[in-house]
Amino acid sequence: MQQGRILTKRSPAVSVPVVEGGAPVRAIPLPFARADITSAERSALLAVLESGWLTSGPEVQRFEDEFAAKLGGGHALAVSSGTAALHLALLALGVREGDEVILPTMTFTSSAAVVVHIGARPVLCDVRARDLTIDPRQAERLISPRTRAVIAVDMGGEPAEYEELAQVRNAHSRVAIISDAAHSLGAAYHGRPVGRIADLTAFSFYVTKPITTAEGGMLVAIDDSRLERARVFALHGLSAGAWKRYETGGSWSYDVIEAGYKYNLPDLLAALGRVQLARAEDMRARRRTIARRYSEEFGQEDTLEIAYTRDVESHSWHLYILRLNLERLACDRSHFVRALQAEGIGCSVHFIPLHRFTFFRRLLASDQTRLRVAESEYPRLVSLPIYPTMTDSDVDDVVGAVLKIARHYRR
Repeated sequence: MQQGRILTKRSPAVSVPVVEGGAPVRAIPLPFARADITSAERSALLAVLESGWLTSGPEVQRFEDEFAAKLGGGHALAVSSGTAALHLALLALGVREGDEVILPTMTFTSSAAVVVHIGARPVLCDVRARDLTIDPRQAERLISPRTRAVIAVDMGGEPAEYEELAQVRNAHSRVAIISDAAHSLGAAYHGRPVGRIADLTAFSFYVTKPITTAEGGMLVAIDDSRLERARVFALHGLSAGAWKRYETGGSWSYDVIEAGYKYNLPDLLAALGRVQLARAEDMRARRRTIARRYSEEFGQEDTLEIAYTRDVESHSWHLYILRLNLERLACDRSHFVRALQAEGIGCSVHFIPLHRFTFFRRLLASDQTRLRVAESEYPRLVSLPIYPTMTDSDVDDVVGAVLKIARHYRR
């Protein structure tokens, strides 16, 4: 792996795509995502296995402290998933049955599912064409007396428009801002790190995310009282966790003060997260280098539109979302993706808008006229591989395959 190097350029010859009978760019397929695991992570896992304490304990406490310190302050709660973090954020805010929560239709299903689990109603909002994050102006128009929160999703690692969302919060005192930062660890908004902007911020450590614990997440709050409420809900509603009860001098006695959940993160996974956190900036730097290469190469093609960012340095680059200029192509997105996969390049689409899914159509009967930006942008989105273990040659292959297909199908 050549981390941190300036990528070499290779101008691929225009040739016939595999789907039209040509030869592939790669003989061995390149996966869309792959975790960057080193000997340091393996050693950390082994140390916990040999310690005799595997579940939530001292490693989790250290992970929480180090995570909060990385963000420059605040309070952190390590949990079993980013979805759990979002659910706990709603519980910490006191969202309950009959309330409403506004969120973008362009997101993964868990952002809305946690609202449904509480018995509240998700209200789908359109996104801005520029960065695919929630449209603050439409969000404000959707606020009703029942609205308790707005969830902003940092799409691909580009922070949402938090200044405008803060104005919405200030104008409606009952409405809190939750940041779904599953993609955006390491990103910043006008110099402020994600995690220090919204009332509550939920991070994900799923295996494809900027750092991984295999499965896991973190809830971060500026107000410690909200986080303490979430902490109780995260472990069965108990007044004290097992580590506090079983450590030397701990008491066996505890109280149950809420009907809580089993959302705790084990020490084994926290140890993995601590090593990943220490390496986070190096991994983001490699992703940023790849993103720059993509933008340089694809920015010269009128059939393609490069990923948007306010500032290449402040983006986490969890995803590189390429957009197809379909009016200049003789194929649709589905065919483009199939052709790219046939060349040996893994890719994906982020995201299928929630209002297109059977469950949410049935539940919400969404007014699609207010979701027209998501409808117009979704058919032209393609997410490309962008992860630290990609070699320069891997990146060359992605560039070569994309340009090969785009040039072949140019009108």
